[in-house]
Amino acid sequence: MAFRRFLRGSVPWEHLEGVTRAVMERYDEPSARVTFLDADNWLSTPFVVNDRWFVKVITQQNSLVHGLLTRGRNLGAFSSGTEGFFEHFGTPYEMAQHELAATERMRDLGIDAPEPVEAFEYEGMGVLVLSYLRDFETLDDLPRESIERHTPTVFRDLHRMHEHGLAHGDFRCENVLVADDEVYFIDATSVREDAIADARAYDLACALGALEPLVGAPLAVDAASAVYDASELLAAEEFLDFVNLRPDHDFDAAAIRGAVEKRALDNDVV
Repeated sequence: MAFRRFLRGSVPWEHLEGVTRAVMERYDEPSARVTFLDADNWLSTPFVVNDRWFVKVITQQNSLVHGLLTRGRNLGAFSSGTEGFFEHFGTPYEMAQHELAATERMRDLGIDAPEPVEAFEYEGMGVLVLSYLRDFETLDDLPRESIERHTPTVFRDLHRMHEHGLAHGDFRCENVLVADDEVYFIDATSVREDAIADARAYDLACALGALEPLVGAPLAVDAASAVYDASELLAAEEFLDFVNLRPDHDFDAAAIRGAVEKRALDNDVV
């Protein structure tokens, strides 16, 4: 537990107060009510100002942890027979800028995401500001019937990213929010553009792995196959074991393989 606390780190209270004052000044807020989110996040400290501004504070320690995670994930990609495709940025401010740009790109593609506001630097920290979604739930907190209803939208939006040369890079149900019955993507990370095909297959493997425990492999694969062809599903299959090593994924890889291979056989791909 001590090691986990070290990795997660903390932001001194006076720095959080300073960031809050900066937000108040930038957006003409006469006072601030700050709500800290119950999030197990090693890459930032998130909080909400006046139920309007979602703020992520990224420290140098968060950047260090991101670099360690990036190297570990790239080693895992090597074990799957591909080059590493995750990218790391040198400073907390660059991390904030990247997430802002990724959020803007998703919205430009017609994918629902919180409205990006800005990224700025404060005392060597990166600060990302987005609009705050009120009354949201993460995908995995919904009843099964609601998850089943939203699953086709999840794969449709992921496929739209992939069609336009964008990969999410960190698909987890915690990064899919549902507010007012609409699906929103958050926390996109960075992948190397020259390895985008592998990154897309990894994204798809993550999505199948995240949804299999919630809706079952057949339904997840059927929903994916509405927008991905059998060869793309088979490419994702190559990353299932790698994805299942992640502590935030736990799924029946054999069940997904069976459903994917059945779909491929039905389409005479294998």
